[in-house]
Amino acid sequence: MTRATWRLGAAATLLCVATAGQGALAQHKAAAPARSEADVNFMAGMIPHHAQAVLMAGWAASHGARPDVAVLCERIVVGQKDEIALMQYWLRQHGETVPSATDTRMKMKGMPDMLMPGMMSDEEMAALDKARGPEFDRLFMEGMIRHHQGAVAMVDELLASKNAAQNDVVYKMASDIYADQTTEIDRMQKMLAKGPAGSRAP
Repeated sequence: MTRATWRLGAAATLLCVATAGQGALAQHKAAAPARSEADVNFMAGMIPHHAQAVLMAGWAASHGARPDVAVLCERIVVGQKDEIALMQYWLRQHGETVPSATDTRMKMKGMPDMLMPGMMSDEEMAALDKARGPEFDRLFMEGMIRHHQGAVAMVDELLASKNAAQNDVVYKMASDIYADQTTEIDRMQKMLAKGPAGSRAP
């Protein structure tokens, strides 16, 4: 089963639950593994984490990214927007607060807005937005490697938490993020090693 297939399947399952009668909903909740606080924190925290990655990757076309960086950015935008939508739906169906798809800060009651692990600071984002061409490529890949490493750390924290990731959607989302982002870290490290020219057209 491809990751795209399970995302569609998970979304379809959640949609069926949402549109079924109250009796069917209660039956589903009784059968489904209970969500944990760690599950909710992971899904809610990963939304702003993804939102910043989508923003960063969305600058590729206007900031002169070389072709291989542009292709990677397109993949990040498409894949992480899909994951944001599924995480929002999961939170909504479980009666939890749903972060905006464009909010890059984690908002928690009674606490300052927080950056999740690996995320870029306002100053780093401003420097990336100002950069063009090879400088954009370098800053983007260096920043996105750290960004992805932060996401992997969030998955590790989830899986180390008591009673976490017993819910099928949460487990598959975490597994998907871990696999995709560790692969992309390796790819970006190799792209950086090519130097400024990389796969830029002559």
